[in-house]
Amino acid sequence: MSRDFYEVLGVAANASEDDIKKAYRRLAMEYHPDRNDGDKEAEERFKEITEAYEVLRDPEKRARYDRFGMAGIKGGGGGGFGFHPFDLSEALNVFMRDFGGLGGFESIFGNMRRSGRTKRRGQDVRITVRLTLAEVATGASKTVKLKILEPCDECDGSGSAEGAQPVKCTTCAGQGEVKRATQSFFGSFVSVSPCPTCNGEGTLIRTPCQKCRGDGRVRVDKTIDVEIPAGVSANNYLTLRGQGAAGPRNGPPGDLIVALEVEEDERFERRGDDLIYDLPVSFSQAALGEQFSVPVPTGEIPVRVPPGTQSGSVITLPGHGLPNLGTGVKGNLYVRVNVWTPTNLTDELRDLFQKLATVEGEPPGKESLGRKFWNKMKEVLGA
Repeated sequence: MSRDFYEVLGVAANASEDDIKKAYRRLAMEYHPDRNDGDKEAEERFKEITEAYEVLRDPEKRARYDRFGMAGIKGGGGGGFGFHPFDLSEALNVFMRDFGGLGGFESIFGNMRRSGRTKRRGQDVRITVRLTLAEVATGASKTVKLKILEPCDECDGSGSAEGAQPVKCTTCAGQGEVKRATQSFFGSFVSVSPCPTCNGEGTLIRTPCQKCRGDGRVRVDKTIDVEIPAGVSANNYLTLRGQGAAGPRNGPPGDLIVALEVEEDERFERRGDDLIYDLPVSFSQAALGEQFSVPVPTGEIPVRVPPGTQSGSVITLPGHGLPNLGTGVKGNLYVRVNVWTPTNLTDELRDLFQKLATVEGEPPGKESLGRKFWNKMKEVLGA
């Protein structure tokens, strides 16, 4: 079972974003593989603190984690909601993304032996998928088509023409990084940065592939299946690791970010996992009681309006709302009864209402009706 993410970073549950970032940087510098000579225990600790940081640094992921724990961030499929257990390369990418611009590893960790050669990561690709409320209720499988950079099939992503090989960069001697020593009042400092000639790769393409012109990538049409779990809302997104654009010359791929949009359903008002439906009924139906069919996202269900139902009354149908993203437990459907008043009376209706007026008696006090109505509204709105 995973440890509590706040405990992993050693911060309080109400820690600020700045506190979380500082705690991660301190721990990442302590457990980074380059400072621990490949120690497996330190490597696992480095991955663990990076997982915790990636969730707690993102306000949306943090809110789901605070409410539902791990279930809130793992979702139910399709690559999870921006979270999955990291491998070492991903953890290193996170560290370099947020702290790699601080003068290089040697200025952070001191003068250590390491290879600066890196493969550039491909771009993240963002797409939008639209869902109906019925698809939110059941989950959905979507097939998306996009144009995306994939490794060149002519050179297998290397960027070099057939029979040719990349050559060592003479600027950095194949190290992928250049160093610069500076003197200051406090002593000598060495800063390290990616080689500007080879972009940190350590090699150069002298004889480029004709198809990809040395980039190692070509744009192709690609079809991707996306599994969307039930219970999502418009502020959710899916992160499909490694499904984005390929990196140049066999660099690691980026991610595919699937933003979700939920179409409005005119029948319902959505309140989180709960739904509200307005049911119009006539005077006689409200007075005598009647059975109706009311919609749910995936069909219809029967509901009984009891005799004597007042306008504004709310009938609760447990478990007929939307499933919760984290737990799968379904919310409620609240049926709000609205008594319909006819506006164009026929002579026959007018005669009937006049007869009714002589026998129906006085209505209850205005204050009592108003209090009952607002109490019901508070129940529906969770106030």
